[in-house]
Amino acid sequence: MSLTEKQQQLCDANPYDYSDLSALFLNCTLKPSPQPSHTRDLIDVSATIMEENDVDVEIVRPVDLDLAPGVYGDMTEHGFDADDWPALYQKVLDANILVLGSPIWLGEKSSVCQQVIERLYANSSDLNDKGQYAYYGRAGGCLITGNEDGIKHCSMGILYALQHLGYTIPPQADAGWIGEAGPGPSYGDEREDGSRVGFDNDFTQRNTTFMTWNLMHTAHQLHEAGDVPAHGNQRSEWEAGCRFDHPNPEHR
Repeated sequence: MSLTEKQQQLCDANPYDYSDLSALFLNCTLKPSPQPSHTRDLIDVSATIMEENDVDVEIVRPVDLDLAPGVYGDMTEHGFDADDWPALYQKVLDANILVLGSPIWLGEKSSVCQQVIERLYANSSDLNDKGQYAYYGRAGGCLITGNEDGIKHCSMGILYALQHLGYTIPPQADAGWIGEAGPGPSYGDEREDGSRVGFDNDFTQRNTTFMTWNLMHTAHQLHEAGDVPAHGNQRSEWEAGCRFDHPNPEHR
């Protein structure tokens, strides 16, 4: 992925060391690999900026995995023959930054993106070694692509879910691209002159750049500070409100 001149200049002038950070991008396209993904094209912009700053980046398509539906950490314990979520959950925990990328379908995030959020929710009662919810100390953001309105709507739902689960949401933590309403070219499609649709859209490139840098800045600040201070937010010190006889595993 080639960055714009401005994006490359920002990377070259970065005074901070982000080599101790890692990022996980979950591309919630409905297309299994190796099919081309417009959402992946936009993810690549953010991922390249991070890689230029020595962040360890991994991109995963959940649709390639056998993720069982449900709100428990391992659905093989609840009637399913297979579930790849426990391994993906470990990747989530290992990453300082989580970015959910989704196409828009009928004005909403993809069904795969919703399933990922549900599975993140399944582990939301897990605690870290400070007694806080497990996702504390990590930064979260989202990228949206499509041919219909809905970037802000999808972002609101995704970012709300991430912050509710414990992620820190930086300023300008979302970005996206939509073409004209109805059927037409999507982000990354090649035009007759060889240029790529959306790559020259300054609004999308600016917001994607801002989102990426704000995620790195926030994750770095959290990491340097030893994550979110453990005072007044330790679930291990708060017993009121639990319903241990209730089937929902999230005793928040």
